[in-house]
Amino acid sequence: MLTSRVRTGVPVDLLHRTATLLLITASVYLSIHSETQAHSADQPRLPNFVIIFADDLGYADLNCFGSSYPDTPNLDQMAREGRRFTSFCVAQAVCSASRTALLTGCYPNRVGILGALGPGNTHGIHADEMTIAEVLKPQGYATAIYGKWHLGHHPQFLPTRHGFDEYFGLPYSNDMWPRHPTAKFPDLPLIEGERTVELNPDQTKLTTSYTERALKFIEANRDRPFFLYVPHAMPHVPLFVSDKYAGKSSRGIYGDVIREIDWSVGQILQTLKRLKIDENTLVIFTSDNGPWLSYGPHGGSALPLREGKGTAWEGGVREPCVMRWSGKIPPGTECAELAATIDLLPTLAGLAGADLPTRKLDGLDIRSLILGESPVKSPHEAYWYYWGDALHAIRSGPWKLHFPHPYVHVDVPGQAGLPGKLVQLRTPLALYNLEQDLSEANDVSAQHPEIVAHLTALAELARDDLGDSLQKRIGKNIRPAGQLTSATGANSK
Repeated sequence: MLTSRVRTGVPVDLLHRTATLLLITASVYLSIHSETQAHSADQPRLPNFVIIFADDLGYADLNCFGSSYPDTPNLDQMAREGRRFTSFCVAQAVCSASRTALLTGCYPNRVGILGALGPGNTHGIHADEMTIAEVLKPQGYATAIYGKWHLGHHPQFLPTRHGFDEYFGLPYSNDMWPRHPTAKFPDLPLIEGERTVELNPDQTKLTTSYTERALKFIEANRDRPFFLYVPHAMPHVPLFVSDKYAGKSSRGIYGDVIREIDWSVGQILQTLKRLKIDENTLVIFTSDNGPWLSYGPHGGSALPLREGKGTAWEGGVREPCVMRWSGKIPPGTECAELAATIDLLPTLAGLAGADLPTRKLDGLDIRSLILGESPVKSPHEAYWYYWGDALHAIRSGPWKLHFPHPYVHVDVPGQAGLPGKLVQLRTPLALYNLEQDLSEANDVSAQHPEIVAHLTALAELARDDLGDSLQKRIGKNIRPAGQLTSATGANSK
């Protein structure tokens, strides 16, 4: 008997067997796929991280931190929805050192980057140091930075060589350009990736450009974990603001600039909410150091803190900090415990389940402080206040001990965007209780010799570890910065 055939010439029984096989295969695939989906659903998605870093912002420049000017409605709303940190410190009160500490979790002395690197510097972050981006990459994170880098401007030091997928911004401070009133600088490069795309860019567009890039990055990576770093160029002098915010503040151009930064924060928060990923995103806002008081109305305010940028007084190193994570951080709360930028790398690594660098870190995990979980207590027994390679002060709990050291004080503030008159002062050994004397105005060392002795002993640990040029001590555990291995700078367009 001949086998029945259809017009294709294929036997009917073969078609039946093939169809049956396809149905079985599809059933098995759907079963496996359903199990895989169920397994994936059981695995919580890793959190996203956004760090917004202002430049030279004062402790009292936000309304939610004491400013009388209504220029920060979005940051104030962020504080109502999140947590204010009122004792949040940077590692040093100057650009490169502060940013190095944030990204590496180390005191800048440990990794050899001090001060503010400029166009003439031939060193930067060492290839063996790991940034937050490099720590998160093995966990599948997309990473980007839009803004000021300042850890070295030669290609080997740029963000794309240190864990960031994308980079767009200035390699150092916005005043390091030909129009600087007292110094001679080359053309200021705007870099994308590792390529200079513009020289001496229109700085009124920077805040908007960084924000627009940040929003596109969030959109593009909405379905995967990401780390977004937005270190604004402002409000570092010279001040620039877009037309949409020029003249909108009652405190002049400085207030205009703050309003635009606040707008940027609002855009990022609104985008996270619109994409329904705000409950999986920790957003951190703070600054690299205190206000540049020398510039008078073009600088901010650190009141009631003492001094500002360039000093180890609280006005130089204590920054306004707001963190928001919907559903995780208790809204409308405050943390007065000591926390610092060096703590962010180990904390984000812990939240992402990432391995820490094998090299020594100084930061500690502050998840309990962020989430308001017990124990809500700073993990730092002591915190060191260095200026350059000199140990200026130490803090433990509420106590802060200043060792004798020189510092620069603004005698006459500048006007019209020009620096004022500076004088060098010197502080003697002095002890302050920051819980009772936030302004560091009343030396109580004579009343508490036992506290002075205890902090002095703790300071010896810092000097042994990180050194102290005031005592001509070299630290045993410091590492060198990276050195330029090629004579070429960033590629031109």
